[in-house]
Formats: sequence, C-alpha cells, structure tokens
Amino acid sequence: MFHSSFICRKALLPQMALACALFTAQTLLQKSIPEKEGISSEAIMKFLAAANQIKSTEFHSFMLLRHGKVVSEVYWNPYQKDLKNRLYSCSKSFTATAIGFAVQESQLKVTDKVISFFPDKQPSQISDQLKALSIQNLLTMSSGMATEPDFIRGSENDWVKAYLAVPIENQPGSKFNYSSLATFMLSAIIQKVTGQTVADYLKPRLFDPLGIKDYDWESNPQGINTGGWGLRVKTEDMAKFAQLFLQKGIWNGKQIISEDWINEASSAHIFQNPNADEKLKKENDWVQGYGYQMWRNRFNSFRGDGAYGQFMLVLPEQDAVVIITAESNNLQEELNLVWDNLLPAFQPKALPENKLAYQKLRNLESEISIEALKSKIFPKINKSYAFAENNDKYQSVSFISKGEKLEMKLTIDGKSYPFTFTSGKWHQQETMRIQPTSDKKTITDSYKLYPAKIANSFRWKDDKTLELKTIYLETPHSHYITISLKDNSMDFELKNSADFGSKTTTLKATEIK
Repeated sequence: MFHSSFICRKALLPQMALACALFTAQTLLQKSIPEKEGISSEAIMKFLAAANQIKSTEFHSFMLLRHGKVVSEVYWNPYQKDLKNRLYSCSKSFTATAIGFAVQESQLKVTDKVISFFPDKQPSQISDQLKALSIQNLLTMSSGMATEPDFIRGSENDWVKAYLAVPIENQPGSKFNYSSLATFMLSAIIQKVTGQTVADYLKPRLFDPLGIKDYDWESNPQGINTGGWGLRVKTEDMAKFAQLFLQKGIWNGKQIISEDWINEASSAHIFQNPNADEKLKKENDWVQGYGYQMWRNRFNSFRGDGAYGQFMLVLPEQDAVVIITAESNNLQEELNLVWDNLLPAFQPKALPENKLAYQKLRNLESEISIEALKSKIFPKINKSYAFAENNDKYQSVSFISKGEKLEMKLTIDGKSYPFTFTSGKWHQQETMRIQPTSDKKTITDSYKLYPAKIANSFRWKDDKTLELKTIYLETPHSHYITISLKDNSMDFELKNSADFGSKTTTLKATEIK
C-alpha cells in the first residue's frame, strides 16, 4: 500500500499534484505545538502523569485536538497508532449519524414509526405503545421498554422480529432506558431503507470523506451490523469523527452532514434522572441529558461513550476534542482527569514558546507504556500437562523455558494455540484464541476479530509460581494466568480483565510423562 506522500513525489502533472494535496488533506489530521494552540505542554504532562497514577483505569491511547489540530497523541506501549479499537458503545454515535444522513437525503424522518419499516415482522397483536414507537425514541433511548431485552443478543433468531415482540410497558419517549438493541434497530432500519449495511452506507458519506479506512463492524446472524456495538476503528478515526461534530458537520470546507443534524444529535432530548439533585448534577456526567446516541457532559460539552472508558469528548467552548481508549471500572474518575487537568488549561490565545517543556512532552509521549511483567529468576521448565475434564474444554498445556523467553502451547477443544512470552518487555504476535470479553454475545461474527493481535510477558514469582499476561491489543482487555507448580501436577488460574478479576477459572492438570 502506497502512502499519499509517495504518490505525490511521483506526480508530474499539476492536476495530479492537486489531487494528491486534496487526498492528503482528507486523510491526515494536522499537527501543532500545544503552546501555539493555547494549551501548555506542562498541562498535558500533568494529565498524563495523573492518568498513570489512577488505579481504576489502564489507559491505552489519548489524543488531544485544539483548533482542529493534534497537539498530543499518546499510545501506551504495546498499544500502537495503527491498531483498531473495539469501540463498544461509541459505535452508537456512528449509527445515529447514518440516520442523520438518511434524514438529510429524505429517505426517512425521525418521527417515522418503527413498525412501518417491518410489516412482515410485526407481532400478531400490536400494542398502542409499539404503534407509537418512533425512530426518535430509539435515538434517545426512550423506547418505553422497562429493561434491555438482552436475550436477543447472540441468538440465531431474527433479532428484528424478536425486538418487536418485546412488551413496551411505558409510553415511548417518557423514560430513559439505555439499550444497545434500540441502536441495533436503527441499523436494521438503515439496511431496510437503503439496502446497505450501516458500514456500507456510511462509507461514501462519512468514512471516505474523513479518510477512515480498515474499519470493520460486527453483524448479527441476519447480516445486519450490530449498530449499538461492534465497530472497530483507530484512535485517529475517533478523533476525526469527534472533530466533525465540533465543526458542525463541515470537513475540508464541505458540509458533509447538516449543521441542524449535528445540533439536534448533540442536544439533550431526555434526562437519565429527572430528579437528580444539584450536587449530583455538579459531580456526575451521566445525568446531564442524552441526545441522539450522544451523552451530554458537564461544562456544556458532549461525548460518544463506550464501555470500559472509550470516549470521544467534544468541547465546543474550548474548541477542543479529547479521545481516550482505556480499560476502566470507574468511568467518572476517568472523565474527572480531563476536567481537573485539561479543562482549566485551555487559553483563548497562543502561549509563549516553551521548547524545553515541549520536548519533555514529546519524550513522555514516546516512552509511556504499560509495564511488562519482569522476572528476577528463570527456573527451567520443559513439561506438558493434561487438564482434568472441565466446562471450558481446556485439554493440555506445555511449557518450555528459554531464559528470558518462555513458550507455551495451549490446547482447547482440539485446537492448539502457541504463545511466546518475554520477561521485562512485550512480545507481540497473533493468535486465534478467543478474545476476552465481558459478554461473549457481543462477538457475533468473530471472523473479523481474528487473528487477534496480542502482546505477552511473564515472570516467575518464585520457582513454583509462574505469571503470564496476554494483552489483546485491539480490545481493552487482557488475560492473566497464574501457574502453581506441584510435584506432578499444577493449578492453572485464569482471569479475564474484562470483569476486573471478579471471576477466576481454576483448572487442575497432571503432568504428562
């Protein structure tokens, strides 16, 4: 694959050079020095230092844009710029934008009733609430359903038909009830109206103009993009999307989606807790109102929001965008880092040049990392073990130590997965092993996720206890394995970071002679 800069060097004709310039403008975000854009390098370093100290969140990437230019871009090693991110519910903001394009093209209206799109999938008895359910109710998470009909996700049944059969207890539009399947229904409506998946529909309208490539989106068994989750894009792509909203739908001087839609989508249409007291409103970013698959924040800002702390923050008053990918079990604390460290630092004018601070920031950005496991001892091991019968179908595991490198081969349900671990640094490879997740039902067409890019490290806690960590680089998650060796057997303890260690799988195994 050629880079645009290579093509431009080869361009001989003026019109070709112009085309190259336009191509580059469309696909690359401009970069600048923080002080030139009115924020100090010291403030960004303060934020990064605070991010490294917080125990509830493992940060993976961070981008800060001011006045449309990137002033800081950070990837905690082994995470990298060219890797995609499992966005979880940040996907919802993209799906809602597809609805915006369809409205703009007069293919539908937000007041259209959901059942009108699926006459062949309606239940035999249609309640008044279902008759009233509109696209806008789906956009604002106010379907009227009392709970998320989660049983539909991951099933082989017709998801649209199953959703329309769920009872609606409350009047649509009356109460906020967060539902990923409501967003799936928006995806299904786009596909019904346009004959294209949301991903295909957005390609010429959003992805191509913004230069977003190499994305993928999970689909359900009926071939409909999941909508409410399942989109994977790079950190820079998230920044482009947020910047488009900040610029009221304009990209490279062209209005690609209407300003009216951007304003409508980012405004509060319903409140999560209408009875929230003033103290809660001052402290909590989850009671500020909800737009069209966008959350309102404090400080007159809004965001796309994904599980485990994937954020696309748009700060209109500061003319800024903040992007974070992470694994967090305290999302409010994660946002507070932005409000406490970055928000006060935005200044209306350029700041004096500070070469020393700027160089320190650049050094920090390049050196920041997630600490690899590091061993002080390197016992020799060359053994294989057979697992006792277990529900997870683990069959055998073997280890070969080679000093600061350790090889493991894990056999699960007849398939073998080799892993290489290193001490004190991350060893990167790919694997077909199933990735960790909080909900296996979220992986609906997993072929898009494999082979998974991973990074591994190990340490010997003592000569009988081996610790192994595998990071799944295009997700927020990791596996952590503790091996406890005994005379002729071992205990194999597996934790999935997606549940923050709340569940542990412990398997017994005996040595194979």
